[in-house]
Amino acid sequence: MMAAVNHTSLQPTSFILVGIPGLEDLHIWLSIPFCLMYITAVFGNLLLLFVIVEERSLHEPMYLFLAMLAMADLVLSSSTVPKALSIFWSLSKEMSFHACLTQMFFAHLSFIAESTILLAMAFDRYVAICNPLRYATVFTHSVIAKIGLAAVARSFCVMFPTVFLLRRLPYCGHNVMPHTYCEHMGIARLACADISFNIWYGFATTLLSPGVDIMLIAVSYVLILRAVFRLSSKDAQLKAVGTCSSHACVIFMFYIPAFFSFFTHRFGHNIPQHVHILLANLYMLLPPMLNPIVYTVKNKLIREKVSRIFLRSGQLH
Repeated sequence: MMAAVNHTSLQPTSFILVGIPGLEDLHIWLSIPFCLMYITAVFGNLLLLFVIVEERSLHEPMYLFLAMLAMADLVLSSSTVPKALSIFWSLSKEMSFHACLTQMFFAHLSFIAESTILLAMAFDRYVAICNPLRYATVFTHSVIAKIGLAAVARSFCVMFPTVFLLRRLPYCGHNVMPHTYCEHMGIARLACADISFNIWYGFATTLLSPGVDIMLIAVSYVLILRAVFRLSSKDAQLKAVGTCSSHACVIFMFYIPAFFSFFTHRFGHNIPQHVHILLANLYMLLPPMLNPIVYTVKNKLIREKVSRIFLRSGQLH
């Protein structure tokens, strides 16, 4: 019992998040692009969800996956950006220990869920192009619902142990975190104990969830390209590439900043700390902001439905 009391007393009641160390004087200026990007992300993803839910013609596998992606984007950005803005505006830099763990859990959970959805979307494009006759039987509404549940369950199983891995650590009063939000290794580095297990768990889960996803996505795209170049008609080739182009853009925007941030955080010891923090914020903000824009610009059907909503609202005024 005494050991438990001692252990609990070594957990901080709250953390102080300092924002971006070294760039404190620029916090107000940094808050402007952060705020604009966040508003764009929330508005864009809510609009996309609204269009997909309202339009029955969009209740097809590709668009249902897109709706899941929009939900993951909303959680990903909303779990971190509001707190970052409150730090930049000097409203509140404090966060309770349990709130910090909750923020970390939802930020990482939505990231892994989004990675899983992008993998499902790659498989969707593979079946649509390489095996179109089986598409309707493979991607039924019940299969899509199961994929959505599997994405959440997988993320939960990967992230739930990290909560206990961080709770077991003593922090010896260390509670100042050089970051804009709570993330697994950022919290673990404040501990006054061996964090090797946290490091290896974080490394293993990154390689086994987003790492495996990106490899499977790459394989599916190799098979798609092989099938596309076998098509006799040039128009058919362009149409097939067109259906994959928006998904390919989203994949690059999602994985490049995330993996760059992950590897510089672990191996880039010569990279300044403020660069680490800016990169960590970039992969929480950039994909949620750009995904709806890319799909609206690249997808004719979504573009038409969105313009119809704006025309309708314009006529009402």
